[in-house]
Amino acid sequence: MLAQVVFAVWAVLPAYLPNSSAALFGGGKPIDAGKTWKGRRVLGDGKTWRGTFAGVLSGSLLGLVMNYVNSVFGLGFPIFSVSVLVLLPLGAMLGDLVASFVKRRLGKERGRAFPLVDQLDFLVGALTLVYLFNYSWSVQNLGSTELVILFILTPVVHLSVNVVGYVLGVKNEPW
Repeated sequence: MLAQVVFAVWAVLPAYLPNSSAALFGGGKPIDAGKTWKGRRVLGDGKTWRGTFAGVLSGSLLGLVMNYVNSVFGLGFPIFSVSVLVLLPLGAMLGDLVASFVKRRLGKERGRAFPLVDQLDFLVGALTLVYLFNYSWSVQNLGSTELVILFILTPVVHLSVNVVGYVLGVKNEPW
């Protein structure tokens, strides 16, 4: 079972890093340029171009490093094709943007908790893109067991990382 958990996490690890990187390296111009829709911001000040690019780049670079480590040490984990190196982190960022859009429509202010959506938006976005645009890699590496593992483990990991970020003063809220 532990081997399946490690395999599943390895397969999507480039999707786990982008949101943290976006928060760390973000700032600057908001993607929605301050625009509103139906009286509410489209996304909000927390979703910036710099953060989004930093997130996608960091996830892609992590995947390259993982490919290198995997090939040098013959670990037997999935190798990320160029498309997967982009799709996983891009999907993670897009999933977060969609969740932000939905939160604004529901009247939730920036930083307010939205249980499970906050913890799974990036994973759903990443999986959606990689399944849509590289289906063969997806079904080869992410079967039903891996998906169940990811949907159970991800909220726990996400909340734990956010609590650490909050304690360290990097995040304004522990979720």
